Amino acid sequence: MSLSELNERADALEEEYNGELRQYDAAKEAAEEAQGELDDVNARLDKARASVSELAATRYKSTGIDPAMEIALASSPEEMLESASLVSHVADSNGARVLTLQEVREEQQQAADKADAALEEAKELVEDLEGQREEVAEKIERYEAEQTPAPPPDSDGGGSGGGGTGTVPESAKGWGFNGATPRMAAIRDEIIGRFGAPYPVGCLRPGDSGEHGSGRACDFMMSAGGAMPSAANQQLGQQIADYARANADRLGVMYVIWEQRIWDSRNPGAGWKAMPDRGSVTANHYDHVHVSSY
Repeated sequence: MSLSELNERADALEEEYNGELRQYDAAKEAAEEAQGELDDVNARLDKARASVSELAATRYKSTGIDPAMEIALASSPEEMLESASLVSHVADSNGARVLTLQEVREEQQQAADKADAALEEAKELVEDLEGQREEVAEKIERYEAEQTPAPPPDSDGGGSGGGGTGTVPESAKGWGFNGATPRMAAIRDEIIGRFGAPYPVGCLRPGDSGEHGSGRACDFMMSAGGAMPSAANQQLGQQIADYARANADRLGVMYVIWEQRIWDSRNPGAGWKAMPDRGSVTANHYDHVHVSSY
């Protein structure tokens, strides 16, 4: 199964699942990165093989070797180098080139194993997601009919109570705050009402290809300016992420991203999955909890 085939299956699932498959995107990115590393090592391996083959041929022409070596040299470069006697002979002339080749061959095997494992993980993830089709379809139908979530069991029915109509302090209103869908607004207000908002919460981002573009996602900021949050706000971010996950079915949470990990209600058995390093505190979701809704 190739990565391109998995991408086609994932694209079909995104349409059915009413949103991005960020878990798969992370797995695909890891597989692409691993394949890129393998391609680089293969190029270095080809270069090392050519270097040693050239050395062996030069040595043969200039000094001559016994008939057994001549047979080895008549073979392909890789078959030739598998002859222990020839490797020993060439090593006498230039051990560094042979050592480099041996090291790169070992590195190539490690890179190949890593690429195979990453592709297998992406394949298993797609299969898991495909296995959830009926459950996800039922969820989407229920959430569309419901529009907004029921209030939490410990609510008196007033306040934010899951309805998205609670009183939210102005300091909590960030970019696109009023552009959230009714469901996402309800989730947002319930979280703010329960945990507060040390920094503004952002929601609608026009032009975004994901849930922010449709108002079905909000970012609960735990710091500003791309800085790492304080220890207290790191703890608060974890509490918000745990709350969104624990109440996902009632609220209609699709997935949560926090501290370079993702949890997806469409594949709950996977738990928290690591995401690739995207190079910054914000891109890796260390300074905000991202919550997407159905």
